Amino acid sequence: MSTVSVSLTVNGKKVTADVEPRTLLVQLLRDNLHLTGTHVGCDTSQCGACTVHVNGDSVKSCTILAVQADGATVRTIEGLAQAGALHALQEAFREHHGLQCGFCTPGMVMSSADLLVKNPNPSEHEIRTWLEGNICRCTGYHNIVKAVQHAAQTLRQTAQAAE
Repeated sequence: MSTVSVSLTVNGKKVTADVEPRTLLVQLLRDNLHLTGTHVGCDTSQCGACTVHVNGDSVKSCTILAVQADGATVRTIEGLAQAGALHALQEAFREHHGLQCGFCTPGMVMSSADLLVKNPNPSEHEIRTWLEGNICRCTGYHNIVKAVQHAAQTLRQTAQAAE
């Protein structure tokens, strides 16, 4: 089968790869770029474990072809931490035990990061509604919601201190 060259920026680095036209973005990230924090959980776009940011919006990377991401900016869970420091969401998930087996965690964190950019002070209902596209089979979501609320508070305080 023929290949197509795609170029994108992933976690701040320009990358180019030759892929088959049917290659999914999640396959490019995991198989070609070895960014295995993005998980494949269901192959049906139901679980959200493969959530990444494409041009600033959270998307399920199993629903987009790599060629559709040509020219895009992509951020994975590996790119969320900055300068060796975990993102406030990563810290909050750890602190509030927002994970059990950890399989859904990258998708939950990436979806939550998008929420907090769009809504820095979400209610519990808004968090639960936002995360409906992400499935966790272990935690029951209570600690995930607590972690998102804590991270939202931390990010708001950090933003206020910077003003």
